[in-house]
Amino acid sequence: MKPASPAQDMLQQLAHGEAVSGELLAERLGVTRAAIWKQVAALRALGLPVAARTGAGYRLPWPLELLDAARITEALDDPAGALVQVHWQLDSTQDALARLGEDTPDLTVVLAESQSAGRGRRGRDWQCPPGMGITLSCLKRFASGPAALSGLSIAMGVCAVQAIESLVSVPGLQLKWPNDLVVGERKLAGILIEVDGEYDGPCVARIGLGLNLRLAPETPERPEAMALPATDLASCGSGPLPGRNLLAARLIAHLRAGLLRFEREGLAAFADAFARRDSLAGQPLVIHGAQGQQQGKGCGIDARGALRVDLGGRTTTVFADKVSVRR
Repeated sequence: MKPASPAQDMLQQLAHGEAVSGELLAERLGVTRAAIWKQVAALRALGLPVAARTGAGYRLPWPLELLDAARITEALDDPAGALVQVHWQLDSTQDALARLGEDTPDLTVVLAESQSAGRGRRGRDWQCPPGMGITLSCLKRFASGPAALSGLSIAMGVCAVQAIESLVSVPGLQLKWPNDLVVGERKLAGILIEVDGEYDGPCVARIGLGLNLRLAPETPERPEAMALPATDLASCGSGPLPGRNLLAARLIAHLRAGLLRFEREGLAAFADAFARRDSLAGQPLVIHGAQGQQQGKGCGIDARGALRVDLGGRTTTVFADKVSVRR
């Protein structure tokens, strides 16, 4: 990843987590002390908790590892496979992927340290400061139409869980239909599926994933744009955080393998794994839909990935694009 801004150069200097004086930073970066102050302000504006202390300098509360396309590619099982791009800042990885040409290799992945217009399901805002999470999107072409991809977000959630837990144990990690990874009532990661194409096929899917590694200390409990309060891997994992490049590679490998398996076998290949992690199974639910509110109990998913809800004597199915489900 080539330096895209002075703020990126500054973050590289602070990435080890130790205090660095403004004088030394100015010398290393070849700028004035005033420019250093502006670069620190730019990092803070992106959400990074850069502390300043008289006589000590600037520092982050913990070390961080910047994303590196070469290191990610090297850590993949098939380093000669599809393309991996890393950017300092994008509007969103989903939009960047959509702008790539038709000759872009299948399973190409785009990652960004920060996004100016990141989004989740239903257009909800998804923001993550540089170095404090993983934000990526993966391209997959399908011969079938969009209807055949029903349940893809569930399959990708299963893959994300397996990737994370291949590196660090996360007690209580579950999947919340249709697209969230949660620990208790808090959201650790989310999946976004966007599909373009013909009704009968072919179609192109862009699979977005956002994972919190660390939350800034001032992160609000429940931002208005979020359906759930957030958590991070540093808080809920039972061991030390894995390196970001290794974790990114593991996520990419599992998502790519999962997409190929979904293409061959459909949602059925992931249904049992989802059932073991289903956070809504047996839980009392309120469904907010076009017909008003209904109360029931979660009872798994059907073959299309729709949520099954027991309404007390009869079972209905709920689709992700029509309703909102809350405890």
